[in-house]
Amino acid sequence: MSDELQVQTQGLVKDAMTAAPTDAIPADVEIMVRGSLGGDVGTGGDRGGRGGAGGRGGGGRGGRRDDRGGRGEREKSEFNQVTLDLARVTRVTKGGKRMRFRATVVIGDGKGRVGFATSKGVDVQASVMKATNKAKKHLITIPMQDETIPHKVHAKAGAAQVIIMPAPKGSGIIAGGPVRIALQLAGVPNASAKLLGSNNKINNVRATIDALKMLKPIRVRASKEKAQ
Repeated sequence: MSDELQVQTQGLVKDAMTAAPTDAIPADVEIMVRGSLGGDVGTGGDRGGRGGAGGRGGGGRGGRRDDRGGRGEREKSEFNQVTLDLARVTRVTKGGKRMRFRATVVIGDGKGRVGFATSKGVDVQASVMKATNKAKKHLITIPMQDETIPHKVHAKAGAAQVIIMPAPKGSGIIAGGPVRIALQLAGVPNASAKLLGSNNKINNVRATIDALKMLKPIRVRASKEKAQ
C-alpha cells in the first residue's frame, strides 16, 4: 500500500470514528474503510463473526441437548424400593482400615412379588444399586386369597421371630417395622403381623421373607356327585 493511500485511508477511518451517531457514512467511504482495515481490526471482525456464529451454534446445541434429554428419559421401573438400613462398616486389614457402606434394600412390584438383599460398596450409591440388582434376582411371589394371605405363618432368623396372620377385608396392614414395609411393597391389602425377640432390621426382614416363602395357596377340592 502506497504512502498516499495509507494516509487517505487513515484519514477516512478517523473521520468515520469521530463522526456523530446521526451522521451517515457514504457508501464509497464505508467500502474503502472495510477494504483497507488493518490486521487488528480484521481480527476483531472475525471475533465478532465467530461470536455471532457461536451464539447461534450454542442455541442449536442447546436444542439438541433438550432433544437428547427428552429421548433419554428412562422408563419408570416396575419395582418400588425402600432402603431399609444403611450403615458404614470398617474392615481392619494389614494395610490399615478399609471403610465401606452396607445397604439393605427391599423391593416390590405391588402385585405379589417382593425381595430384599444386602450389599456393600465404596459409596452409598454403589451399595444401594448393588443391593437393588441383587434383590431383583431373589424375588418371591406371595399367593393371596380374599385380599389377604391364605394362612398363618411363623419364621425365625437369628433372634428375630415374625408371625404373619390373615386379616379381614378393610383391616389394612396391622404391622410395623420391616414387616409392614415388605407387605406394602408386595401389595398385600390386609394382614396382621407380630415381631418378637429382636429389633435388628436385617434379621426382621429376613424372617419376614422366610415366613412369606412358607405361604401356599389353599386348594378347594370340588365335591363329586355320587353316581346314582
